[in-house]
Amino acid sequence: MKISGKATLAQLNSFDEIIDVRTPAEYAEDHIPGAINCPVLSNEERIEIGTINRQVSAFAARRHGASLISARISTQLTTCFSLKSSNWRPLVYCWRGGNRSGAMTHVLNQVGWRACQLDGGYKSYRKHVLNELNRLPELFSFRILCGATGTGKSQLLNTLEKRGLQVINLEEIANHRGSVLGGFPNTLQPPQKWFETLLWHALSHLDPRKCVYIESESRKIGQLQLPQKLIETMWNSQCIHIDAPIDARVELLMKDYSHLIREPDLLRQSLNRLFILYGHEKINYWMKLIDVKNFKLLVNELINIHYDPAYKRTLAHNYFRLKDAFKLTAEGLDPKHFEHIADLITSLPENERIMHA
Repeated sequence: MKISGKATLAQLNSFDEIIDVRTPAEYAEDHIPGAINCPVLSNEERIEIGTINRQVSAFAARRHGASLISARISTQLTTCFSLKSSNWRPLVYCWRGGNRSGAMTHVLNQVGWRACQLDGGYKSYRKHVLNELNRLPELFSFRILCGATGTGKSQLLNTLEKRGLQVINLEEIANHRGSVLGGFPNTLQPPQKWFETLLWHALSHLDPRKCVYIESESRKIGQLQLPQKLIETMWNSQCIHIDAPIDARVELLMKDYSHLIREPDLLRQSLNRLFILYGHEKINYWMKLIDVKNFKLLVNELINIHYDPAYKRTLAHNYFRLKDAFKLTAEGLDPKHFEHIADLITSLPENERIMHA
């Protein structure tokens, strides 16, 4: 493909590297997958230039910005780009494909590299992502894994993925299990825009001719909002409902939430968020169970009193084809049983509704 001075989004894969010259804060919020951050302004410098533009003049802001950008590019030539070969072909972008990426592209070309600037910058990329998130979901046939908390839907998705089936693990992408206790240990959820980029990236690599397995979710996973078209398509998709014995579910949840068992203060903080639903008496009882380390009874209580009723309400309200779901009953929730359930799922006949794993 011929590469001109400016490149389009369709040409992203034609370059050796994608360089994001925006600030670290802009990059952290969202960026083109695979791009590396080589900022020409720091977070503070960008704010400073904006202040000069408002309070002094656009000319003064450009002059000061050019000074800072020139110094930063000079540094990067001896650091980020010092080992690049003479035939290196980078694509450079900033917010709108303007001064920051223009300056970097000009200098790189003067050195002798064949650098291009992304036409429209990040702004055009972001518009593309939103348009694709509105278009792509309807291309796929989703199969929704439904089942109460602790029935091993995430583990089953991993089993299916290892078999080469198409899977989107929304909770893995969102870095959250979607419940009041669902935060993964020692990590934060991604920013909303980066979450949407990851979803677009996942969808764009799927084959529309094959079905896609995905876990049932509501509109939000933790603090992150699912794209409207994706959730609407999921809610209208074929369901596979998984059930499992309560003892197996308790055991699985104790493994999944072992970090909370090891850090009881964090568990107490999470349970306090349920005060408005269950009041002092119930919350205090759960706190006493934590004090005496009776976590098995605590998990059993949470399943029966909180998780199952909430899940049934949400599932029945959202998933319109639930009444026609394929139903799988697992005798256990260990790897052997997940493999057996996966066998059944991959060979589901259209005329059978009840199966036992």
